[in-house]
Amino acid sequence: MALEFMDRISKFIPAIRSPAKPLSLREKMYWTAGIIAVYFLLYNTYAVGVNRVAVSQPILQLISIIFAAKIGSVITVGIGPIVLSSIVLQLLVGSDVLKLDMADTAQRARFQSLQKLSAIAIAIVESFIFVYTGYVPIAAPSLFGLVVFQLLIGAVTIVFLDEMMSKYGITSGINLFIAAGVSYAIIAGTFTVIIPEAVAAVQQGGANALANAVLAFGPLFFAIIVFLVSIYAYEMKVELPLAFEQLRGVGGRLPIPFLYVSVLPVILASSLELSLTVWLRFLSGVQGSLAGLAHFIATYTVQAGAPVLSGGIAYLISPQFPLPYSGTFGGIGGYGPYFNYLLTQTSTLVLPWGGQVLVPEWVHVIIYTLVLVVLCVIFGRFWIEMTGQSPKNVAEQLGEVGWQIPGFRRDPRIIENVLKRYIPTITVLGSIFVGLLAALATLTGAVGTGMGILLTVGIIYMVYQQLEQERIRDTYPILNKIAK
Repeated sequence: MALEFMDRISKFIPAIRSPAKPLSLREKMYWTAGIIAVYFLLYNTYAVGVNRVAVSQPILQLISIIFAAKIGSVITVGIGPIVLSSIVLQLLVGSDVLKLDMADTAQRARFQSLQKLSAIAIAIVESFIFVYTGYVPIAAPSLFGLVVFQLLIGAVTIVFLDEMMSKYGITSGINLFIAAGVSYAIIAGTFTVIIPEAVAAVQQGGANALANAVLAFGPLFFAIIVFLVSIYAYEMKVELPLAFEQLRGVGGRLPIPFLYVSVLPVILASSLELSLTVWLRFLSGVQGSLAGLAHFIATYTVQAGAPVLSGGIAYLISPQFPLPYSGTFGGIGGYGPYFNYLLTQTSTLVLPWGGQVLVPEWVHVIIYTLVLVVLCVIFGRFWIEMTGQSPKNVAEQLGEVGWQIPGFRRDPRIIENVLKRYIPTITVLGSIFVGLLAALATLTGAVGTGMGILLTVGIIYMVYQQLEQERIRDTYPILNKIAK
């Protein structure tokens, strides 16, 4: 299937027109600032008809971080449809259901049109699900349609803001929306939760007052640790020597960073897990002969008037953990009670053939971590194939420019074999690392969520590299002609 049918459909899909001429770095910065301003305006605008009563579910904070959204706002759905459509299409391409040559301009345009169309379709479904399942509480049943419509408009707006950012800004909208949301969450969490808890600990007095005040800063401390470890990992790389065939003595190095695919695998893996948490909420109402199977997949219990995922396979692979600190999203008041919770609590796994099994919460920790790491490896391997970063693609790019590896013939196949010794292994190791770091960071309850901090560091690093490239091109305009 080569997607020829998209040639007819794409004419009816609205699109953001590309700039008539290449934009300077300053112009891109202006566009980026404007798009971020619109994003924050939508972020802080609640949909009409939404009940703003806080729902004490830690999962909502993580959903907000990963989807660059705010539950109850007009962008409650966030970037979920964009990421989920990307995941589905990656799986279709990876399994050869869709046979595409991304180097071909026409096929790439069809793929992008299909991705946008599927994102809009998913936005329609998810807007309905968020309201129907109670993730977004409404003030009255009669406002159901109005709230769904507003969430849909917000989700579609994010799709086009992402497209506008990719054409006029300094990076993709997905990246900057996540970074902006995490930064906002860190600042808000520090000043509205951590500092007040530290002050309250001191005011209570007693022998442990100072120790409790210090422990209140634990989430911020873990956030800083994740930040520093992430930066260190980004600086790790393997460098292969290169020589320019046409000019003797001219050489360089090909850096292969340890995080070769950056944090994209963990974005895709986390989005898939959280999307399942949202979509499977439909199973909470299943009755009759299929109830056992439904509860085996996902068991829900009513908390604060809303069904909350509390057991089943979906629960075991989800980041459904309480936060160590207290506050809006279901914290349990300190690391002591938190670790005691992980060691003593259990969840229910209903067996399809009858009966049930109590699963310790520490088993949930292990299963969640393993599944996240495996998904990161899978998506990491898919991503290098999809984005032209595989050994074959890199070897062809080096050959076209005229680079070769000293000591080897200038043959793309030879260079590909050399790169195969490094790129696949580094991709797997880097994906495992970001998966483990994201899981462990999430379990520490770092402010802004450990997952969010990891993503933000990766995004900032990518943006920094892109800004450096843009600055060099502005300084040496001839490079733009060479790049073409």
